[in-house]
Amino acid sequence: MRLPVMPPVAPMLARSVKEIPDVGHVEPKWDGFRTIVFRDGDEVELGSRNERPMTRYFPEVVEAVRATFPPRAVIDGEIVVVSGDRLDFEALQQRIHPAESRVRRLSQETPASFVAFDLLALGDDDLTGLPFSERRARLVEALADAQAPVHVTPATDDLATAREWFTQFEGAGLDGVVAKPLDGTYQPDKRAMFKIKHERTADCVVAGYRLHKQGDVVGSLLLGLYTDDGRLQHVGVVASFPMARRRELVDELAPLTTGVEDHPWTSAAPTGDRVPGAVSRWNAGKDLSFVPLRPELVVEVAYDHMEGDRFRHTTQFRRWRPDRDASSCTYAQLEQPVSFDLAQILG
Repeated sequence: MRLPVMPPVAPMLARSVKEIPDVGHVEPKWDGFRTIVFRDGDEVELGSRNERPMTRYFPEVVEAVRATFPPRAVIDGEIVVVSGDRLDFEALQQRIHPAESRVRRLSQETPASFVAFDLLALGDDDLTGLPFSERRARLVEALADAQAPVHVTPATDDLATAREWFTQFEGAGLDGVVAKPLDGTYQPDKRAMFKIKHERTADCVVAGYRLHKQGDVVGSLLLGLYTDDGRLQHVGVVASFPMARRRELVDELAPLTTGVEDHPWTSAAPTGDRVPGAVSRWNAGKDLSFVPLRPELVVEVAYDHMEGDRFRHTTQFRRWRPDRDASSCTYAQLEQPVSFDLAQILG
């Protein structure tokens, strides 16, 4: 492979802002695996955000790149999996598997798509120094004849439309929008764009904590919500605490510690539940053990959106809720986005 931009390349990043800035270009924020695709003839490499190749996990994407990309190109985008009328990040995560036979089977059962949103190189030309407006125009032209599962992300220069997208597209599994300055060059590993994500709050039960990697202080609090049948479901973690506060929490939580045999997150949990202490799908050697607590303490956290029955990302601490009874922390409090068909976004 000999391209004007060679792997690995750290993708350009975005910083969070509260409002959509008027910079001339807004596009959906795709919830998948950030991927830079390198194609030189029959050679194709899929580079991830951590600059490690993901080529072997998505053979159907590699085939689609060979069929639809220009012969020599480097394109930034997102690998996503679509289930029904929305994105399915849970199914996408399952695609990362060491067994070749499983990789091939899942490529048929839950095929992935690639959504392109920036052009870094075309032919012998390195385009990273050009303004984004020119890179975008050349991307649209280069993929003008592309067909599913390769797509060019839609975009708008109208703030009113962008605000509508921010509200509507969440129902299809997207988690916000991205604004890109039209005069900006491509800056690997720099936060040169703007992302605007949804933020909501929920009152959750604190049912345990994990120790911090730097010592005997709290690393993260484990959060739960009660299901309709009264089961405490593990929904994620909150970890946004200064180190001094992490030390204080160990003493404050000590009266609530309990034995594993008396805790709702034990081996008695229903088969298929993702519970704390299980082996990590991503790192079998990672310590996921936790200190169980009686599920009595309630905390308010901020989150962006749900993925299935869990928070999609790590939540942010807002405040303790001594006024709330733990049993009242149910899924019923969560806001449900209005359904929106993903096909209307991808065309």
